[in-house]
Amino acid sequence: MTDHYILAIDNGTQSVRALLFDARGDLVDGARVPLVPYRSPRPGWAEQDPEYYWERLCEACQALWARNAVRREAIAGLALTTQRATVINVDRDGRPLRPAIVWLDQRQAAGQRPIGGWWGLAFRLTGMSETVAYFQAEAEANWIRTEQPEVWEQTHKYLFLSGYLTHRLTGNWVDSIGSQVGYVPFDYKRLRWASRSDWKWRAVPMPEEMLPDLVPPGGILGRVTRAASEATGIPEGLPMIAAAADKACEVIGAGALLPHVGCLSYGTTATFNTTHRRYTEVIPLIPPYPAAVPDHYSLEVAIYRGYWMVSWFRHEFGHPEENRAEELGIEPEALFDELAAQVPPGSMGLMLQPYWSPGVKVPGPEAKGAMIGFGDVHTRAHIYRAIIEGLAYALREGKERTERRSRIPVTELRVSGGGSQSDQALQITADIFGLPTARPHVYDTSGLGAAIAASVGLGIHPDFPTAVAAMTRLGRVFEPDPAARAVYEPLYQRVYLPMYNRLRPLYEEIRAITGYPPPPGGA
Repeated sequence: MTDHYILAIDNGTQSVRALLFDARGDLVDGARVPLVPYRSPRPGWAEQDPEYYWERLCEACQALWARNAVRREAIAGLALTTQRATVINVDRDGRPLRPAIVWLDQRQAAGQRPIGGWWGLAFRLTGMSETVAYFQAEAEANWIRTEQPEVWEQTHKYLFLSGYLTHRLTGNWVDSIGSQVGYVPFDYKRLRWASRSDWKWRAVPMPEEMLPDLVPPGGILGRVTRAASEATGIPEGLPMIAAAADKACEVIGAGALLPHVGCLSYGTTATFNTTHRRYTEVIPLIPPYPAAVPDHYSLEVAIYRGYWMVSWFRHEFGHPEENRAEELGIEPEALFDELAAQVPPGSMGLMLQPYWSPGVKVPGPEAKGAMIGFGDVHTRAHIYRAIIEGLAYALREGKERTERRSRIPVTELRVSGGGSQSDQALQITADIFGLPTARPHVYDTSGLGAAIAASVGLGIHPDFPTAVAAMTRLGRVFEPDPAARAVYEPLYQRVYLPMYNRLRPLYEEIRAITGYPPPPGGA
């Protein structure tokens, strides 16, 4: 078993990584190529050349082979995981027809016709009309079809980044079920393309043949073509196994396979996820996403612009730490941990609500961020710690919402993503949740999750439970501190939880006066 190696390719927002894992889940070697996340030809747009993604993937693979840590002949197969909801239109030859629309894009498709008939009545009765209008406005396909009809007319396949890169590697129009996260006619309950009677085909009109075939995680997507082998150095004919989107792969890569284990991802979008066999809507009428395990669901609560807020703080206020780290030749994260450690738990009453991007339903489209409790004692260190605490409060609220809907208590936490490297962030998380909080044994949990799926598809491990048990384990565990808990618990219960409902009328007034955030389809 130790002779088998798995190539995991992780195309995230900030970088592409080519990673080699063994059957125990140890990272044998890896190469990372940074990405320019997107270009903005207009305010609010986020686009990237699809060829750029492919070229950086090839560069990462070639850099890996140059290190000569493992003979290529010893690699049993590969799997791919990518950022979610980045879409690409291609022609019959697989050539992109326009830049990819990256998941961070903020444009909306204006003037979409409301869904009528029985579905329209049902949405009005359930109070979901604005949510469905939001879905229609956010759907990139609707914008392209409306604003660039010549591109839509030439489109042979409408793909997520995962499907595009899979085609480049195998020549097949196919993608993983686990990668279907976005505004497409996908049936999240049955984990397949929606039936023709489903309202999503009216919300996002497109021919069914424009979408790729779907394969469950662990299934085979195809084999590496000669052309792809020449470009990447991956052996020709190597089997490519379906994995899932990066967040779903993070969850199983962190060992969160059972529903009592919560996985927090401290990335650009901060999320709380649990893996379930039963379909459960954490927010009514908002579906869970496909898990990286066949016939399972990833119950997710997302805080958009989550750990982006930490990056924002560093860019706006963190120059002293950035400059000092450069002088000392160390990573700036250590100095930002020192900054957070200067402040007591609770940030002396400075409270942050991290709704810096509006939501669909909870929070609603009127939502904004807020900081309350300022006093003359507060410094930028207090703001920094309040950001981390606010994200943990919001994710704890998501945990409790998940528990109420699933009726399964969460008793353990795993944390992955860039923020997981901060000891202060993990200790704050343990203190606010009141649960032991563990850092996985490897940082590249999304890549490891992809490798786990490949190990099952290749027969290295017989099933997902066995693979997760064999390939994941805990790193450092942070235990809740009773003194910190005594501060955080009343702040959470008596201040944070009432905060949104108290401020919501003011958010709505701000929206009415300024027009921001705009209504669905209004920009």
